[in-house]
Amino acid sequence: MKDTFELVIKNGNVVLPGEVLKLDIGVTNGKIAALSGELPVAPDTKVIEAEEHYVLPGMIDMHVHFNEPALGHWEGFRSGSAALAAGGCTTYADMPLNGNPPTVNMAALKLKAEAAAGNSAVDYVLWGGLVPGNLNDLEELASAGVTGFKAFLSNPGGEGEGRFREVDDDTLYQGMKKIAALGGILALHAESEEITAALSADAIRAGRKSARDFAASRPAGAELEAVSRALLYSELTSCRLHFVHISTAAAIEMIHDAKRRGLDVSAETCPHYLILNESHMEDLGPVAKCAPPLRSAVEKEKLWKVLADGKIDLVASDHSPCPTELKLKPGLSFFEAWGGISGAQSSLELMFHEGVNRRGLPVTLISQLLSEFPARRFGLQHRKGSIALGLDADLVLLHPNHPYTLAAEDLLYRHKHSPYIGMTLSCKVTSTISRGNVIYTAEDGIISGDSGQWLRITERQSVR
Repeated sequence: MKDTFELVIKNGNVVLPGEVLKLDIGVTNGKIAALSGELPVAPDTKVIEAEEHYVLPGMIDMHVHFNEPALGHWEGFRSGSAALAAGGCTTYADMPLNGNPPTVNMAALKLKAEAAAGNSAVDYVLWGGLVPGNLNDLEELASAGVTGFKAFLSNPGGEGEGRFREVDDDTLYQGMKKIAALGGILALHAESEEITAALSADAIRAGRKSARDFAASRPAGAELEAVSRALLYSELTSCRLHFVHISTAAAIEMIHDAKRRGLDVSAETCPHYLILNESHMEDLGPVAKCAPPLRSAVEKEKLWKVLADGKIDLVASDHSPCPTELKLKPGLSFFEAWGGISGAQSSLELMFHEGVNRRGLPVTLISQLLSEFPARRFGLQHRKGSIALGLDADLVLLHPNHPYTLAAEDLLYRHKHSPYIGMTLSCKVTSTISRGNVIYTAEDGIISGDSGQWLRITERQSVR
C-alpha cells in the first residue's frame, strides 16, 4: 500500500456498493488510491475528518437545464454547477433545451460547449436533441460525445423559430432506428401531446386556470399512453430508452415489465414527485409547477413503494429554472407561468432526509439511485458513481443529523426561488470533493467554481 496520500478522509461511514463500512479513504492524483481501516498521514497530507458523517459517491444528476447558450441569465453553467456542488453533486448532464439554439446539431453543440468551458464547478456531460428535421445530425452529435438524445412527446413550450419541438410519430420511429444503429440511447419526456393539448385547450376556453385545473389537463393517462407507445417503438427498433421524470407508479410498473421482457429501458423520477404533492401547487403557487404535474399524496406513496422495490433506476433533479417574474408576475395564470422546478441544490439532502431518516430505506439504495446507477446507465462507470479503487475521488460528506431550515439565501441559483424554501431538513452536505479537490464546504461555500470538465461519452452500450 502506498505510504502517503495527497488527501485522506478519515473515520467516515463510507457508502460502498451494497454496504457501509467505517473506513479511511486515501486519494492520489485525483483518484481513490486506498480504502482501509486506518491510513497513514504524512506531514503534507491534507486530512478531512469525517467522524459522524456518511461519505458517499458524489451525485450524478442526469437531468438539468442550465439554458445556455443565450439564456444563461435564466441560470447558466456557473451558478447552476455551483448549486449542484453545494448539494453534493459532482457530475451532471445538461439538457439540449432551453438554450437558443437548442443542441440539435454540431453548431449548437459547439456553442454550448464553449459556454460551459471554464464555467463549471463540477464535471459534466451534454445531451443532444431529437427533433423533427435533424435525423441527419444525430451521427455527428454522437461522434462528438453527447451522452444521448432527448425528445419530447408533448409540446415543450417556448417561442420562436429555433425552439425545441416535440417529435411526431414518424420522427420518433425513424429517430429510434437511427439511434439504435449508433448504439445510443434516447431519453423521453413521455406525455401524450394529443391528450394534454386537448385538455389544456378545453380548460382555458372554460376559464379553468387554477393549479388543480393544470394538473387535470395533464393526467396520469397521458403519461401511460406515451410510455406505452414508446415501449412499442423500442421493441420494434431495438432502441435503448430512458424515461425522464416519471410521475406515476403505474408507468414505472409498465417500464419494469418491459425490462423483464428484455427491452433495454430505464426509468427516472425526481425528488419533487417524492417530496411534494398536488396540494403544494395550490399552497406554493407556480414555484411548484412542472410537467408532468405533481400528483396526489396517494400517488406519491405508491411511487415510494416502487422505489423501495428497486423498480426505479435513478433519481434526477430536472432543475428547470427561470427568472422569478416568469413564475410570479402579477396576473399570470397557473397555465401561463413557467413550468419547471428549481431543485438541483437539494436532491441529495431531500432523498436522504425523506428516504433514509424518515422512511428507513438503506443509504446504499439512495446512493445507487443518485450515483451508481446513473454512472452505469450512461457510460461513466469506469470513472464515476461509486467509491472504489481507481475511480475519480468524487465524494460528498453528509451529516445525517444536522437539522436546518432551507432559506432563499442558502441557494446558489441565479434566481432564488424553490418549492423547498422553508422546509426543515434533518441532514446537511458539509463538503463536496471533485477529483480529489475540495470544491465546497458548508463553512466556506464554493471554493473552486471552474474546474469541471466535459466528459465526452464514447461507450455506447449501457452496463446493467
